[in-house]
Parts: sequence; C-alpha cells; structure tokens
Amino acid sequence: MSIEPKPALRRDNMNPDPTKQFLDWLQNAEQARVEQPEAMTLATTNRQGQPAARIVLLRGVDERGFLFYTNYESRKGQELLENPAAALVVFWQPLSRQVRVEGRVEPLSAAESDRYFARRPRGHQLEAHASPQSQVIRDRNALEEQFNDVTQKFTGQDVPRPPHWGGYRVIPEVVEFWQQGEHRLHDRLRYRRAETGGWLIERLAP
Repeated sequence: MSIEPKPALRRDNMNPDPTKQFLDWLQNAEQARVEQPEAMTLATTNRQGQPAARIVLLRGVDERGFLFYTNYESRKGQELLENPAAALVVFWQPLSRQVRVEGRVEPLSAAESDRYFARRPRGHQLEAHASPQSQVIRDRNALEEQFNDVTQKFTGQDVPRPPHWGGYRVIPEVVEFWQQGEHRLHDRLRYRRAETGGWLIERLAP
C-alpha cells in the first residue's frame, strides 16, 4: 500500500482536544485499511516497579479516556490493582504515525462491562469463563477440556459476564502525537493537562 507523504504537523492544525485528534487519526488509519488499527501496546508496572507490556485492543474512546477489557485476575489486572497507572502506544506503521498515552486507570462500572460483554461473540464469552488468564496450566488439552465443559454448562442459555472479567479506562494526563519526518526530523506534539484545566500543546525534539 502506497501512502502519500503528509505535511509536517503544525500546532495550529491540531485539534485542541487530544481525544478528538486521536479519533481523527484513527479514522485516517481505518480509511487507509491499516490492519487492526485498534491494536495498542499496554504497559503496566507492579508495586516493585517491574514493567510489563503486551498488545491489547482499544475498545472505545471518549472524552473520559481510552477503554480496554481483560481478565481482572490476569497479570495486567493484578498490576493495575497494585499500581493503577498505565501507558499506551498505538502505532500505524503504513501511515508513519504513533500515539502515546500516559495516565491513571480506573475500572469500568459493572453495567458498562456487562453491556460490552453481551456484544462479544459467543466463543469469546465462553473463553472468558474457561481460561484462567496468565496462570500456569497443565497443557493445551486441559484448556480445551475446560472450554468444552463451559460450553456444555451454558448450552441453550446466554453466557453471563464472569465477575473476574471487565473493562478499564485509561484517563489521559499526557498524549503525544508522533509523525515521521524527512531526515529523521520527526514531529512530536505533546498534549499535557494544565493545572487550570484544558490542555497545553508542546513540541518535542525528535
């Protein structure tokens, strides 16, 4: 896929709201048919400061923050319980663009998680019951046996959301928009929450 060179980022051309600017770039990625444009790296740390990162899927963005869902008993769930802060990175390689987000994290309400879980494919719902995410298991057969047991358990009925599964919201304090530039003179514009409200936009050296 050939992507036309983009003009350099200018502060005056950026939306003063980083959420709206992110949604604009996400739409650009979708229109360019970037594969899985909602894929993002989620970085967390435990109480000892040990970092861990993995790819998760962005499942919503609004004025309150960035949403994703997982097993609360997974490694990332336990780390967010110990240290409710995280960093996100979304990279759209064909567009030579990246967005970084840093902020505190809060769990979504049970009602919000219920609504999202009800929209998931049935197989995904069953997996949420069957898989003890991040735990050591005997082998692949044990996982498939558990999935089959859960499938039989919920035959002929809706699959309820398990209490150990739900969503989180990353409430941004810093959002950085990066775009590749010629001669490695990349553009980096950082939005930072102002003490008086609103956002400050700062240009960073590449």
